[in-house]
Amino acid sequence: MMPLIHKILVEAGCAELPSVQAAVEEACYNQVSFVEAVLDCEGVREKDFLMTLAHTLSLPWWEGSADTPSEPGLRRHLPAEIALRHRLLPIAFEEKSEMAEQSRGVLHIATFDPLNLVTHQRVAGSLQITVVWHVGQRTRIVEGLQKLYGLGADTFEKILRGRADWASEEVGDEVTVLDEPENEEASVVRFVNQIIRRGLEQRATDIHVEPQQDRLRIRYRIDGRLEELPVPENIKSLQASVIARLKIMARLDIAEKRLPQDGRINLELDGLPIDVRVATIPSVEGESISLRLLSQQAMTIGRLGLTDTVKPVVDELLKLPNGIILITGPTGSGKSTTLYAFLSEMNQTHRRIVTIEDPVEYKMPGMVQIAVKPEIGLTFATGLRSILRGDPNVVMVGEMRDLETTEIAIRAALTGHLVFSTLHTNDAIGGITRLVDMGVEPFLVSSAVRAFFAQRLVRKLCPLCKAPAEVEREYLRSIGFPLNVSGQIMHAVGCEACRGSGYQGRLSIYEAVLMTSALQHLINIRAHPAEFHKQAQKDGYLPMRGYGFQKVLAGETTIEEVLSVTATERASDVPAKNILTQPLHLVAA
Repeated sequence: MMPLIHKILVEAGCAELPSVQAAVEEACYNQVSFVEAVLDCEGVREKDFLMTLAHTLSLPWWEGSADTPSEPGLRRHLPAEIALRHRLLPIAFEEKSEMAEQSRGVLHIATFDPLNLVTHQRVAGSLQITVVWHVGQRTRIVEGLQKLYGLGADTFEKILRGRADWASEEVGDEVTVLDEPENEEASVVRFVNQIIRRGLEQRATDIHVEPQQDRLRIRYRIDGRLEELPVPENIKSLQASVIARLKIMARLDIAEKRLPQDGRINLELDGLPIDVRVATIPSVEGESISLRLLSQQAMTIGRLGLTDTVKPVVDELLKLPNGIILITGPTGSGKSTTLYAFLSEMNQTHRRIVTIEDPVEYKMPGMVQIAVKPEIGLTFATGLRSILRGDPNVVMVGEMRDLETTEIAIRAALTGHLVFSTLHTNDAIGGITRLVDMGVEPFLVSSAVRAFFAQRLVRKLCPLCKAPAEVEREYLRSIGFPLNVSGQIMHAVGCEACRGSGYQGRLSIYEAVLMTSALQHLINIRAHPAEFHKQAQKDGYLPMRGYGFQKVLAGETTIEEVLSVTATERASDVPAKNILTQPLHLVAA
């Protein structure tokens, strides 16, 4: 090993790592820079190693931050194709200085591999400008490049230099594979794939392509929040091409721009199938496209994160031979995920499970799944009638939208079938009044329904940066938080792993009401909904805020997140007794 390399590794504290020694020897043998090989080794602290390297080579250190530079003017001095290929980030430009007497100015560039001298000399020579090199973290440089140039800027430049007739590229196979070789010829096809791939990598649930008056905006919905994706400056010129490519992938009519259209794309990323629902909306600035990304990973009860006191009750509910189990909540609250998890738990060879949905969101092996098609007369009601003639044990109806569908589902439950469905109400008790308001007789509701669930999604704390929070007892008392339980309240901090938000992923919080004889009586006599609440509390009902506080005490989410989705609840609705040990005559799905 060369003395300089050995010195750097020793000072960085990674010379003794076996993986580092092997990586350096291989890099020296192949006559390539060893820096990236070392950074890829397990156990190497990136910042320590690169700071040591900068100090040894007497190069300035660029710290970078979450707010990496994004001055548009810097893009003019270093083409995107060069910057992104070699991962070189322009961080500052000086028009005049003592160093720039013979050139147009001085460009400061951050690199994580200052030993890649050949590339750096070529870049500096081609720019006809004085270059001052800085050393920075690889992760910071990559973040800065995305913010400065936008996703796929190198591809974008190639497209503008020579636009081929990309639209003639047929979709071909039914499944579009997003794993592309690095040397693939630049095209709109690749650019669109980059947009989708980046969304999947960042755990986005939705991608929105939205034409504006002077630009094309692309946004990801991550953990329930919309985040704008940095894109190349002149992407507006490719608006029609990008939208047309997405319509081709979804097998939509690219000539129809006046009416909304719906379609699907089957993707594959790293061997994992991804189902994408596509919806177009005509706007005054052009067609807007929304993509809903649906991973086909198995849905299980374990992924719901049920508390230990609740899961056994759920297990008992799923063993019932008949009845209706309803899940309520607004669109996007995770109702479908919970339903599929329930069905997955029950999916055994001795049960015949049939679903009717609009549309089929997840394909579940071992089940018969039907998609409604109103244009040919296949509605929830007509489909459900046919299902009941097909000897099912368990039926799932995507949504109880009308009285006819609801009455058929109730009749199915009363004749020996277990039925799952959803309703759009704000809370579990609201499911009772909603059914009655639809025109269902109260005695049918009390006889057929076994449980009402309500659920919401809250953001999950990042496990890498969450920290203990100090909260005043008076404030906790005012929101109904239990003061007589053990647990640690945490708060969001923010780090690179969670992109500074302090959260990673989402989890469900629930409330549920089981049908008891006392509640049946109140429904039959058409009691006021307030009486339903009182009786549910007597039966052991735990409201959604109380369930959320369990998750707060477990260190999984924050008080702010729970309050944001339970704003309509009163503090008095949360039982004063220990919410972690109270006897549960309820089920939280």
